[in-house]
Amino acid sequence: MKPGLGVVWRGVIAAALLGALSLISACSDTQRPDNRAVYLLLDTSGTYTEELDKAQSLIAYLLGSLDSGDSMAVALIDGGSFTEKNIVAKVTFDDRPSVANGQKRAFKETLDEVLGGIERGAANTDITGGVIQGHDYLTETGAGQRYLFVFSDLEEDLQEGQIRDFPIDMSGVEVVALNVTKLRRDNIDPRDYAKRLEHWQGRVESGGGQWRVINDLERLGDMIQWR
Repeated sequence: MKPGLGVVWRGVIAAALLGALSLISACSDTQRPDNRAVYLLLDTSGTYTEELDKAQSLIAYLLGSLDSGDSMAVALIDGGSFTEKNIVAKVTFDDRPSVANGQKRAFKETLDEVLGGIERGAANTDITGGVIQGHDYLTETGAGQRYLFVFSDLEEDLQEGQIRDFPIDMSGVEVVALNVTKLRRDNIDPRDYAKRLEHWQGRVESGGGQWRVINDLERLGDMIQWR
């Protein structure tokens, strides 16, 4: 027995709805938001506190580069970085330019005060914890472009008992290592410096992230490629 005309039309309508839903789903997959989120990790261990004046210039540059709707957070790397307490400032800039400019001034004043008050370097360096915390923050912003800047020599020095030798999820994040200074032992065996870079590049890329190194901060503006 042939189906009635009503059954045929209901089938046509259902197929059309399914097609429309598929098209909407495909569009939502490709139309990601174009706002940016930046998470800056600052190493405060050992003699790296002597590099913090460079970090303040870096913060000023990033603030000047971000727009309304973008987000930024700055966290300190110390002995236990996998905690929100290490985030010293975070903000999402208002759509109103005058308000956003006020937020930028307040943000910089907070960081100047915090970094200016650091007198001694941290005893340990938990880079992995800071990177994981940074990935979580960037994901929570929902930004379409996510950048994690690591201002460190990339030498991890964990507290006894800390476990960090596991794969990390860096999907959707571009990690940029900045100002990776050479250690005294690197002068004895330069391969140690290369090994640190290769180690972190491997961890980031195996976790689905992208990796770059920028050591010439004078050329930062030319070398950071906002997507």
